[in-house]
Amino acid sequence: MAGMALCEPRHLYNVLNQRRRFPRLAEPRYLCLLDARTQREYNESHIITARRIEQSPTGEYLVPDSEELGCVRYCVVYDCKTSSLDCCDYEEEEKGKDAEEGAAVQYAGSLQQFTRHPVLVLKGGYKRFSACYPFLRTQKILWMPQELDNFQPYPVEILPAKLYMGNFKQACDQQIQKDLKIKAQVNISEQPATLFAEGSKYLHISVPDSLEANLFSSFATICHFIESLGLCSEMQNEHETTPGLCETALRLGDPNLRDHDHRHL
Repeated sequence: MAGMALCEPRHLYNVLNQRRRFPRLAEPRYLCLLDARTQREYNESHIITARRIEQSPTGEYLVPDSEELGCVRYCVVYDCKTSSLDCCDYEEEEKGKDAEEGAAVQYAGSLQQFTRHPVLVLKGGYKRFSACYPFLRTQKILWMPQELDNFQPYPVEILPAKLYMGNFKQACDQQIQKDLKIKAQVNISEQPATLFAEGSKYLHISVPDSLEANLFSSFATICHFIESLGLCSEMQNEHETTPGLCETALRLGDPNLRDHDHRHL
């Protein structure tokens, strides 16, 4: 069996926002995102591209096509607010308040025999994810291939609600700036660009858009700028608990994430 693992909201956010030439959500075997909440809750809103788990007439959860699960890279299940893989942690009165509590773990257990990778259970469920990323909620149920091709990913998140890495197009998008509450930018490109309104903090690092470009010589300047924003201690803590900041952004995503036209923090 592939097993199960908890998935932090940030990890699912980064999985949803990976791209190569097109958004990876357009790849049929990239992500299987399953909603284990009630039909009413799902209809009110759910995470983009999520499918509600189907049930038999007797109320039993049905397993999707086993061949599809065997090929999919990420299989993620969520319910309302499950935060542990041990369903027995929930008290009876809490279960009475929400009959679907713990459903994600129970359903993930039935899926793990079909997947090649561990089935991921979203920690904190829909409640926590939607609180962190309300702009990734939707009532849309059916996504056409062209819509997924045209989906506009957000920058990957390195530090929760603090530090992001994206490309030039994302940096210029005012809706992204608003959704992520961006208040400062590091623009790493050959040409400066006016990306922010007056009063915002901005640093331009002139570096050719090339894989051979030397970024290390600019690290001191970038770190000083980040230090002025009060993020250095958080970056240090993140570095001590993970292999590195780039790995933090990519460990559940695609190694070819980075666009080579511009890099922005």
